[in-house]
Amino acid sequence: MGRRWARRDEAGQSTVELVAALPALLLAGLVALQLLATGYALTLADGAAEAGALALASGGRAKEAARGALPDWAEDDVDVSVDGGRVTVRLRPPSPLPAVADRLTVTSSAAARPK
Repeated sequence: MGRRWARRDEAGQSTVELVAALPALLLAGLVALQLLATGYALTLADGAAEAGALALASGGRAKEAARGALPDWAEDDVDVSVDGGRVTVRLRPPSPLPAVADRLTVTSSAAARPK
């Protein structure tokens, strides 16, 4: 009989543990997605900087080429600068929290000899 009462007392234990752990699981998922978005932004910034440097090397407009290499969502979150033969792209990754995105801004640069 004693065992039967012990099981009845623990009946909602797993539900309570799940409810207590759910915020931690959601936070871990959000952090993982943010890190993936930041890595993706770095890959995009690398490609855009290279596109700008190639355009600069062929006598074209580096800023327009770098911006053209990025997807539409990045239009407002990118800063392209050209200094001599170096093209630098700063890109803010997508994020539901703007303060987090500002701190995770990625920078990539590529160099070429202008024509």
